[in-house]
Amino acid sequence: MSDHKKLIVVGDRVLVHVEEGEERSKVGLYLPPTAVDNQAVQGGNIVATGPGLPMPDPSETSDEPWRTGPRETRFVPMQARTGDYALFFRKAAVEITFENERYLVVPQSAILALVREDHSEEQFI
Repeated sequence: MSDHKKLIVVGDRVLVHVEEGEERSKVGLYLPPTAVDNQAVQGGNIVATGPGLPMPDPSETSDEPWRTGPRETRFVPMQARTGDYALFFRKAAVEITFENERYLVVPQSAILALVREDHSEEQFI
């Protein structure tokens, strides 16, 4: 049996490696002292994302969905990506420890802003 374990993030959640509270984050975002002191917001690097929220099958109109055959599950894509820096509401996060590393599991809806290196696909301020 292998000792190597894999942590899989589900749904519309992201796994964040915590950046300890500093006034200025490593990516250059300024966090005011009130936000840091109250732990209202926190930032960190996203190390994994879930697939997103499952979408219902638009062709399914039956009241008896079990009568149809299996279908491939489609997901609403996540806006957050692995490697992004996320600024999020701390109260919505759940802290976990996996293989002696501390992480936060954060729902995508709690993310306030993302910092991404690649700007080619979308326009940002």
